[in-house]
Amino acid sequence: MNSIILYLKKTKIDIKKLLKEPLLLSVITLIGISLFLFVILPLYKIFQISLVEDGHFTLATFWKLLSKSYNRRPLFNSLKLGMTVSFLGTAIGFIFAYAITRVEIPFKKFFRVVATFPIVSPPFVISLAAIMLFGNNGLISKHLLHGYLNFEIYGFNGLVLVETLAYFPTAFLTLFGVLQAIDPALEDAALDLGASKGKVFRTITLPLATPGIASALLLVFTQSLADFGNPMIISGNYSVLSVQAYLRITGMYDLKGGAALALLLLIPSLIAFFLQKYWVSKKSYVTVTGKPSAARIKTDEPAIKYSVLGVCFFLTGVILLFYGMVVGGSFVKVWGANNAFTLDNYRHVFTVGWEFIKDTLLLSSIATPISGILGMVIAFLVVRKKFPGKGLMEVVSLLSFAVPGTVVGIGYILAFNQRPLLLTGTASIIIILFIFRRIPVGIRAGIAELQQIDPYIEEASTDLGADSSTTFRKITLPMITPAFFSGLAFSFVKCMTAISAIIFVVSGKWNLITVAILGSVENADLSQAAAFSITIIIFILLALGLIQLLVDRIAQGKRITLQ
Repeated sequence: MNSIILYLKKTKIDIKKLLKEPLLLSVITLIGISLFLFVILPLYKIFQISLVEDGHFTLATFWKLLSKSYNRRPLFNSLKLGMTVSFLGTAIGFIFAYAITRVEIPFKKFFRVVATFPIVSPPFVISLAAIMLFGNNGLISKHLLHGYLNFEIYGFNGLVLVETLAYFPTAFLTLFGVLQAIDPALEDAALDLGASKGKVFRTITLPLATPGIASALLLVFTQSLADFGNPMIISGNYSVLSVQAYLRITGMYDLKGGAALALLLLIPSLIAFFLQKYWVSKKSYVTVTGKPSAARIKTDEPAIKYSVLGVCFFLTGVILLFYGMVVGGSFVKVWGANNAFTLDNYRHVFTVGWEFIKDTLLLSSIATPISGILGMVIAFLVVRKKFPGKGLMEVVSLLSFAVPGTVVGIGYILAFNQRPLLLTGTASIIIILFIFRRIPVGIRAGIAELQQIDPYIEEASTDLGADSSTTFRKITLPMITPAFFSGLAFSFVKCMTAISAIIFVVSGKWNLITVAILGSVENADLSQAAAFSITIIIFILLALGLIQLLVDRIAQGKRITLQ
């Protein structure tokens, strides 16, 4: 009872402080309304159409769906695929991260760069390359091994291959940060006491990295569940929920059934998200003292060194082979049938396909800075301000990261297909979807940066009479510039390569290059799809280069000012 009274008193004080800053109150209110409209409302519409009939709650739609084996199968298939990919992807990511942080091997920078290729390319580029290598007219399956390779790329095995390659970078980047954060003094002390390097790994390194491994497992599992592009291309007879929900709506015109399948997809994704956020994140055993420590002693034992080096070379070789196939395939007339050199595919890209490129660049360029700024503002509010509903704002704003794109896309067509919020078919719905799908990245980057900055600096600004908006604009924002541009770069990449949610809201007037790539693959025009893919990767790399140049200029300007 006392705790409730204290909470109410604290809330009352927070409200009084908030009322003294009308601009801050307006920003919080506006963000709250936006999160409700563009995050909560679409999800509510899915629950409503799936669980409400004639104004009453019912599970009839679910029982009807699950009574049929062909509807149950996609759920089990999705979970099986997600668990397999998460274990394989995390294992490979850990080996990569351990090799770079703990083993004395050459070519570390090269391995890191190649490992990030799947992040800056459309999600189904690896599927496209897999078909070129192992499909019916594949370079390996048909032309090199003449049909003797007993490997079917279409189905579970193919999906495991391409999704593992596509999503292991997530595990690698997560675990790289975790292993870097472990205080080397702990491992060095164990070595000084006579423990072997193997025992140090088993008793110190691995236990300290366990929360990071669990986090990576859940992140990769969620990505696999949400994947739409790869299953759409090579799932074959192996049905998964993301594709079946889409086909249910577009092929069978069953919006209710599609929404129910989307809800089935949402449940395990949300469980994984909340486990990662509220359980795994609180199990961190990493100790960073902030004190200078001696250089880390890295393993140079031949057995370990050459084993992990072999794994790294093999995997980077596979990645380079896959992307090399896409580059090569973009310069042939008809892959597998007429491999004569041609530039016609690129002529098509910059003539007929230019509208797709222009729309993608325009909409991504509008959404990216808005998403970045909004993410920083929410991060600032969550870390630095006290107001009722702060925790709820953080959870809802990060929720978009957990919700599969298929679910979001279906939710948007349900929520914005009628007045007063009739947005379907417009550029606005695509921009809004981009913004609210990508703000979690900016928020996480902003929160991480702000937690490392002493709030005393901002408090001093407030004590001198500056309001919250002035403090944020002149003090906080300049200090979190690196996080802002990091979130900006990631958001732009994801906007340019989006497919799972976007495919539901594109129209004849506004279309995107990823949809064009998917259409080319479905029409068996792999060479044209490859040309589109290479073009989008080039535009992404150019944009990232410009962002990096801007960051360097800003950093240089700060150094000059300080001098």
